[in-house]
Amino acid sequence: MEFEYDNPARAHEADMERTIQELNKRKRELEEAIQELRSSSTVPDTEPSPEDTLEIFTKAYEEVAESKPFLPAPGSVLPALLAIRNARNTINESNEYLESQAKSQDELARKLEAEKTALREQQALKTALENRIQSLRDGLENKQEKTPEQMAKERIAELKRQKKEWENRTAKLTKDLDWFIEEHLGPMLAAEELGGPVVGQLTDIDPEDLSAGFSAQGKLKKAKDQPDIDKRQRRIDEIWGAQDQQGESNKRKREEDEASAAVADIRRLIEQLMNKLVESQGDNSASYLKISKETAAVRFLVRSKVASFHPKDAQKLRLVDFGRDIDD
Repeated sequence: MEFEYDNPARAHEADMERTIQELNKRKRELEEAIQELRSSSTVPDTEPSPEDTLEIFTKAYEEVAESKPFLPAPGSVLPALLAIRNARNTINESNEYLESQAKSQDELARKLEAEKTALREQQALKTALENRIQSLRDGLENKQEKTPEQMAKERIAELKRQKKEWENRTAKLTKDLDWFIEEHLGPMLAAEELGGPVVGQLTDIDPEDLSAGFSAQGKLKKAKDQPDIDKRQRRIDEIWGAQDQQGESNKRKREEDEASAAVADIRRLIEQLMNKLVESQGDNSASYLKISKETAAVRFLVRSKVASFHPKDAQKLRLVDFGRDIDD
């Protein structure tokens, strides 16, 4: 027996066996007590009165209270098993509670973040309104202190300042547009007009390489060492037309290449469209420009949503009046 307890596994098995025997014994005792009660009990002919029922319950309670409680024998593993069962139940209940609380926590976190965002927006709105109210108060005070002549002079000065600022910005934009057309857009327009890729697909183009033209597959041909100047100029005149409409000399005309012709064409088209838009004075039907043909410059402006065709006449083109669209 002592050898059996030297092995922890054997000792545990022995304790378990004794606990099972003890529980079975207690089970038999309870079954015998129940059987004895059933055999000795008699069914009364009449239903017991409330006083009799109370007396029965009182005697039963006194017998239970006076009886010795069932306690496991010393060395029994039953208390440990009960403790393990209770601990396992507690752990399972805790895990279920944590899972349910995790969902609630996520939802509360989202609500909290939404409330923080709303609070920041309200604070920003409050600050903006306070600044606006203060500026209106300051402006009202200034107006009350100034005569109409002073206010008129300040307004004229402010309009002149704005006019000067817009003129400077317009000049800068015009300069940037001219640079972009000269350095990038012109060669790409010329390439598309000569049968090459659409503007934007081939960005690094050397104007000197355009003299050879493009193949049927849209590939750039290899330029000749000594290209035929007259043939090249005839092709330029056929595609873009003669460029001496403003008194340019024939010598200067002959010195132009494909890129320069495309640059002049897009500049002239933009200028004509802008003049037409200004002359129309807001009348959309009068802002259309009659074009002789659809060139690469026309297609580029339409693709860029800078210009649009007439819905019923593809030979009419106009600039998109961005300011009018915003006001409407």
